[in-house]
Order: sequence, then structure tokens, then C-alpha cells
Amino acid sequence: MLRVSSEPFNAGAELSAFERDAAGAGAVVSFTGLVRDHASSGDVKSLFLQAYSPMTERGIEKAITAATERWPLTALKVIHRVGEMAPGEAIVFVATASAHRRAAFEAADFLMDYLKTEAVFWKKEATETGEHWIDPRSEDYQDRARWAQV
Repeated sequence: MLRVSSEPFNAGAELSAFERDAAGAGAVVSFTGLVRDHASSGDVKSLFLQAYSPMTERGIEKAITAATERWPLTALKVIHRVGEMAPGEAIVFVATASAHRRAAFEAADFLMDYLKTEAVFWKKEATETGEHWIDPRSEDYQDRARWAQV
């Protein structure tokens, strides 16, 4: 399941609902990404994310399909915010369920690596020194590259 929305979400409530829907799974792994309150350019006032719909959703759906083909998942959920967000707000939620932990961990990690490097989002951070566009870090691309090696 995928949801890209400007609406805030409660990661705890999303995880509880996901666990109910994934009843019978042996493992559930979740990740929640939050807006940081500090960046190299200063204290963060806000973060703005823009998507290019429907291209953004199609790409994420393709990554979800790749994850479900690669690992034996029993459930999967991706939520990604767009629009303006304040420090501490949830940006992204990824949850995976499987009979065993390794598949759930790896699938969640794979999806986050895709979202950090390949998903069509533009990020702009507003700090005390002005507004700054954010690009993925070289480490993010290194993390993503390891999935091609397996």
C-alpha cells in the first residue's frame, strides 16, 4: 500500500494498524523518518517536499513491486509526505512484514534506499541562513548500489 499526501500522519497509529493487518507475520519492521531540527546550514525552520505526480507514485510502486518479488513479504506500507513540514514531523513511514525478520529488515532497508535516492521528490530546507535545496548524500547512493550487487 502506498500513500503520498500533504496530510500529517501518526506513525504510531500507522504501525498499530499495520500490525493488525499483518496478523500472522513472524516479523514486522518499521522506519519513520522525521524532519530534523538542525542542518549544516543552521537550525531548521521547515522542510518543503514536492513530488512530480504521477511519476513519483509510479516509481515508488515499481520499488514496492521489486521488494515483494525479492522478499517473501506478507504486508507492506509506504507513506510519504509532501508539502511544508516542521521539525519533528514525520516525513516517511515504511513498514514490512514477513514470516522471518531478515526479509522484513532487508525489504524496509531497500525501500528506504530507493526513497532517499531515486524517488522523484525535491526537498528544500528553510534555515536561519535561508532556503537550501537538499540532494541525496554520496552515502545514500552507496547504500542504494549494494542492492544491485545481490
